[in-house]
Parts: sequence; structure tokens; C-alpha cells
Amino acid sequence: MAQKIKIYSWNMLYRNRELDHAFTFISESDFDIFCLQEVPEIFLKRLQTLPYHIIFRSEREVEIKNEFVHNFIVILSKHPIDTHGEIVHSDYWSQLPLRTRIFFRIMPSKLFTKIANRKDMYADITIHGKSIRVFNLHLTLMHPTWRLKEFETAMAERDESRPTIVCGDFNILEAPHITILNWILGGDIRDAAFYERERTTIEQRFIEHELTNALKGGMTHPLSRSQLDHILVSHSFKIQNAEVLPDSIGSDHHPIRVEIE
Repeated sequence: MAQKIKIYSWNMLYRNRELDHAFTFISESDFDIFCLQEVPEIFLKRLQTLPYHIIFRSEREVEIKNEFVHNFIVILSKHPIDTHGEIVHSDYWSQLPLRTRIFFRIMPSKLFTKIANRKDMYADITIHGKSIRVFNLHLTLMHPTWRLKEFETAMAERDESRPTIVCGDFNILEAPHITILNWILGGDIRDAAFYERERTTIEQRFIEHELTNALKGGMTHPLSRSQLDHILVSHSFKIQNAEVLPDSIGSDHHPIRVEIE
């Protein structure tokens, strides 16, 4: 009988005020791999006390009150982590149009603020005797062209000798009330008007990369009414269960869970 692998992914929100609840949720979850995005530094120190293998990177620096604060991406694993690496993304700030700069200036910093030094990461993890490359991604919110570029930059780090699992917040907007952000944040007006176009494009890229979107059609972010959060798996895996968990635990994103074999 094939052995199951349980995967979680969650953007926990760097301003999360339910950190005790979040810590209990993570520590009591039945997982093989748990990918986290937007982990505040104070919470990272708590995660390091758990009896699991852990790797992390500063995923970005967020400007708060004229100072830059680190957020982290984290992979927790109950199995050995053999190797790991980082994926460095471009700094888009100098390329933003005037409308975007004005938008950032007038919006509250807790909603939109300057971000610098963005990175993602991957790890090779041996699970049930098989080496798997696991990606943890947090793609830019800016607009679809840059998100797709970042996704492809990450996929260039795949190892064809290993099956692939891709977790993370892809920030894909796909509802008519929210895609205006695609234009405000530097994209083409068509990125706002044709609100299903980005989803259609990225799903085609998943197919071409021979990856299955286990939660296709699910809504993981209530405000945007979109599937921002993803767990993609190689076609060699069989998906047994996939769900969006009901409690967001202080975040604006719901955790997601996928079970494969």
C-alpha cells in the first residue's frame, strides 16, 4: 500500500494577533510538510522550538514606520531535509508607474507598503525513502506579468530526477471586484478588465509543467474571493484529499491541506 504524504500551506499574515492560537494549530497538525509564508520574526523563534526539521529564509523586508522589518518563509518537515536553496526575485520598486507610487503613499501602511529584498526557497526532503523537491513561494501582488515571471523563475529550479511539490501564496486575483488592483499596482488595464485571464494562463502553465492544482476552484482568501493559496503536485502523485480549512486563525488567508500518495 502506498504511503500518504500530508502537506499544509498557510500565509499566516505578518500582522497576525492570534500567535498563540497559530502556534497551537501548527504544533498539533498532522503533517509531513508545513509551508508558511509571512512569518514574523518573533514567531519564527517559537517555530524553532518544535521537534521538527526546519529551514527558513527572509522572504521580504516590509517598511513599517520608516523601518524595514523581516518576514520569513518557513518549511517544517517531519522528515530529513537533505539540501535547500533560495530563489531571488527582482526589485520592482523602480519600475512602478506614478499611479502605483501615489497609491502606496495614500494607503495605510498595514495594507500596502514598500517591500524589498524578496526571496523564495526550495528544499529536497526524503519522505518514505523518496527524495522530493518542495517549493515554498510567495509571489508578488504587483501584477500578473511579474507573478508569472516569478513562478517561472522558481520552476527553473526543478530537478527532473525528483517529484515536485509547490506550496505558497501565488496572489492570483480572479474576481471582478478585486482585479482593479492589477492595474493600480502597475499592470495593463486588460489585467483588470479580463478578470479570468490570469487564472486561465497560470492553469495552462501548471499543465505544461505537469503539475496538478489540488485545490483548483477553491477560495482561500475571502476578501478577494480568489484562490491565492496553492499546493501543486507532480502528476506522479495521486491526490487523496484536498481542503481549505475553515478557521483563518488571525490571518486573512485560510490554511490549506492536501493529502497525496
